[in-house]
Amino acid sequence: MTKILVTGGLGAVGKPLSEELRRRGHEVWISDRMHSCEPYYMRCDISESHQVENLFAKAKFGYVYHLAAEFGRRNGEDFYETLWKTNAIGTKNIIRMQERLKFRMIFTSSSEVYGDYRGVMSEDVMDKVAIRQMNDYAISKRVNEMQILNSADRFGIETVRVRLFNTYGPGEYYSEYRSAICVFIYRALHGLPYTVYIKHKRTSSYIDDTVRTLANIVKFFNPGEVYNIAGNELHDMKRASDIILGYLSKDDSLVEYRDVEETTTLEKKVDVAKAIRDLMHQSTVTLEEGIPRTINWQKEVYRCG
Repeated sequence: MTKILVTGGLGAVGKPLSEELRRRGHEVWISDRMHSCEPYYMRCDISESHQVENLFAKAKFGYVYHLAAEFGRRNGEDFYETLWKTNAIGTKNIIRMQERLKFRMIFTSSSEVYGDYRGVMSEDVMDKVAIRQMNDYAISKRVNEMQILNSADRFGIETVRVRLFNTYGPGEYYSEYRSAICVFIYRALHGLPYTVYIKHKRTSSYIDDTVRTLANIVKFFNPGEVYNIAGNELHDMKRASDIILGYLSKDDSLVEYRDVEETTTLEKKVDVAKAIRDLMHQSTVTLEEGIPRTINWQKEVYRCG
């Protein structure tokens, strides 16, 4: 049995990941910024070094899944102080502990690091092309990757980086800063207006598919590697909205259609061959299956529809 820590363990990905790792027989501890009665839970704001010190004083971990972060490009612009404290300083605090304690880390980066690259997003793109990230969230995630690479060179830490592409599904609670599918569903359920940028295309990944692949990394850990984790359907955002409206038997009278959102990638065409080869990644849930599951979860949580 492996002892694992999941930072950000109450989040939309962290919570189901923790549950999946426990199902596989691991002893899983979780940390997050709020108080919680979860088993094996430790409160920690990773941007505070003394809290991180206390976190790692309580148990010795073989692996750390580092998911704790401020999420989203608009969130990162509106609350940039918190974003940089959490994502840059917080991750540095975790890395410092890794240098000392030598646990293996799985770090969750983001597809946003590819900027507005117009080709297929393979993991080695940034080794060949100068990429300008398009918002503070994306910049912070690229900074995190560089922090990890520098520490690996200097101290020999062992880390796998994963770049998540538009994970969605049950467990993601609504705010205006959450993922597009979450926002579309919530606002459609409540009769609220929302905007769809019709020229943007994504490869959305249902939460179960993302989590299964993340959990596989412990078994197939390859230090220094980086992997894209994404779905296998390139779709425009109008298709996602149309599935939601169709399932709810609603028209699009509250939807405003625009061409492009300036601060994010136009098309995320992704290569997941490495994750398929090394991590047994599979995309098994289509949008037509995953979106209704997510709608039904939101109906239950928000007691609506």
